[in-house]
Amino acid sequence: MSTKVLSTMPFDDVLTVTRLIRLLKDLVEDNFISVTVTGEIGQFSAPASGHYYFSLKDDNHQLRAVMFRMHNRALNFTPQQGMEVLARGHMSLYAQRGELQLVVDSLMPCGLGSQQLALEQLHERLQQEGLFDANRKRPLPAFPATIGVVTSATGAAVQDILNVLKRRASGLRVVLRAVPVQGEGAASRIAEAVADLNRHGQADVLIVGRGGGSQEDLQAFNEESVARAIFASAIPVISAVGHETDVTIADQVADLRAPTPSAAAELVVKERRELEAHLDHLLQRLNRQMVGRLALLKERVLGLNRRLLGVFPSIRTQQKQVRELLARARRALLARLREASARLKAASGRLNSLSPLATLSRGYSIVTEADNGQTVRAVEGLRLGSALRLQFYRGTARAVITQLEPPPDKEVS
Repeated sequence: MSTKVLSTMPFDDVLTVTRLIRLLKDLVEDNFISVTVTGEIGQFSAPASGHYYFSLKDDNHQLRAVMFRMHNRALNFTPQQGMEVLARGHMSLYAQRGELQLVVDSLMPCGLGSQQLALEQLHERLQQEGLFDANRKRPLPAFPATIGVVTSATGAAVQDILNVLKRRASGLRVVLRAVPVQGEGAASRIAEAVADLNRHGQADVLIVGRGGGSQEDLQAFNEESVARAIFASAIPVISAVGHETDVTIADQVADLRAPTPSAAAELVVKERRELEAHLDHLLQRLNRQMVGRLALLKERVLGLNRRLLGVFPSIRTQQKQVRELLARARRALLARLREASARLKAASGRLNSLSPLATLSRGYSIVTEADNGQTVRAVEGLRLGSALRLQFYRGTARAVITQLEPPPDKEVS
């Protein structure tokens, strides 16, 4: 039996599995901080945790990928098996299994078919939530004073809007919230602008849109963030994406869709123009009626004038008769007054002669008892010390009986 003798060798650089995995993890994560990968989704799963697990593959290789719930809930589509996508994230090493994986932060469809599918999925989801419901759409204000505009500051759309408003309804105030209308980040900027105008509350109506462009150029107006910002707006919104044939999701959520920014401006001032036209029509009718009325009144005045001229001689004759009757009445009244005055004077003389005052004026007086006001005609019934009241022609006096002198034929006890 032969015995094998193993040669000795140094073990100074031996690593544990954990140490090696950590070294590889640091190497990968430090050097692949941000990567963008395109590929086909495979082995897709969405467990109850809310995370997405899938692989990205091409004709030769595949790569494990994970998209955590905090990122995938912002997607406007649901990833599906076989979908071509563009994934952005960072590389990581899953230590428990020693697997290399892509941790995805953002995901978007790649290719027309995938983009259309994502758009259809978003459309169906928003429709089920009621964002397109016609019953919730509000009418535009009839006479807005301030118009909020969300569009590019350098595009033709804002100039078209300003030109229409200046020509159709001068004096309106326009608040422009300049935003990019295409490219990366455009959708979030548009949504922020709509929310910002609502917070300030200065505008009566909002115009959100841009000029024409390709379907890729209009992508920002098909994003979920823009749709939800328009839906949440307390201010009525007109979507004015300048593309006649394609209807964006923003068009369907907005209270009103306009085919172009110019048309949106026309809609904003439509009620004002109609009112101005109606007022012009009413003024013309009023002017015609006033002219006709004045002409009729003029004819009536002329007719009355002619009639007055015809009755003037009769009026003068009647005025003479009235003056004569007034003179006769005055003379008769004066005669009646003189006659009545004479009768009054005679009656007054007779009355004065019968008046007690006339008797008093001749030196007589009226004596009454002070306590009961009875007239005293005789000394009978009087007592020494009784108080008397003496009425003279002019004035009165009071007296006290100090002595009684009865008639000669009677004695007073």
